Amino acid sequence: MTMAKIESKGEKATRQGFADAIMELGRENPNVVVLGADVSPSVKVDAFAKTYPDRFFSVGIAEADMMCIAAGLSLVGKIPFASAYGEFAAGRPFDQIRQSLAYSKAPVKICASHCGITVGPDGATHQSLEDIALMRVLPHMTVICPGDYLETKRAVKASVSITHGPVYIRYFRDNSPMFTDELTAFEIGKANALIDGNDVSIIACGLQVWEAIKAAEVLHSEGISARVINMHTVKPLDKETIVKAAKETGAIVTAEDHQIHGGLGSAVAECLAQAYPTPQEFVAVNDTFGESGKGTELMEKYGIDRGSIVQAAKRVLKRKK
Repeated sequence: MTMAKIESKGEKATRQGFADAIMELGRENPNVVVLGADVSPSVKVDAFAKTYPDRFFSVGIAEADMMCIAAGLSLVGKIPFASAYGEFAAGRPFDQIRQSLAYSKAPVKICASHCGITVGPDGATHQSLEDIALMRVLPHMTVICPGDYLETKRAVKASVSITHGPVYIRYFRDNSPMFTDELTAFEIGKANALIDGNDVSIIACGLQVWEAIKAAEVLHSEGISARVINMHTVKPLDKETIVKAAKETGAIVTAEDHQIHGGLGSAVAECLAQAYPTPQEFVAVNDTFGESGKGTELMEKYGIDRGSIVQAAKRVLKRKK
């Protein structure tokens, strides 16, 4: 049994992918505007603000107002990117996102930095573990959770093409391994199968894609063939790839930096329940808030690291028909 090995090409923060993308978009399209919520250096929009001061709007700590302003800008032909920490980009202004963006089909790009438990030292109040659930339940909303720097950059640039409703793009603070390159396909709504396998399929998004890759290496060393799928778009979900994986491997593991309820795992389970019922294990934060600490330590403690994925794969294999 052989397995294609995916190497890291160094580390870079996914939030930097967002920053580099909006700078390129700003140069290419004068209608691109950026809104910030008083954390410009942290979410990496300060360079855009300095380069294009007439196209940057700082609203202060008023995320609800930011969404309404972004909606208005979209109505006059602008392409607004509203940026804040994930917890304050999705949770705090949910009503405004629902009414002014989703209901109105306003093509605003909500760019959520510092997502998930790996924001670490900032603690539970800043660890957005419910945002995928909040956003994917909204009609007309597209939800993207890219896995590395380059994929984040490409997701941000690709989001401009979506004009029928808002887009929520979720990314992270710390440096993380870069496993994609310029030749890696990226299409909103279409997953990427990174590693082929016959025994179990691991479907992951965000930082857990790299953890899934490393988990597959461990499983391979123990004689278990694991398929790894990068489900960078949670909505619209690539149901075809999920059902294909279920039919060909007969066992599914989902992995995400999010609550166990309502996120990627739930989306995959909904798909399987309707199309091809298959044993599934969930690697996610298990119905609890986080705490302060180093990102890697929190991933291990809350059961969303590569070791947790390995154990989930072994559990689901015992349930395999």
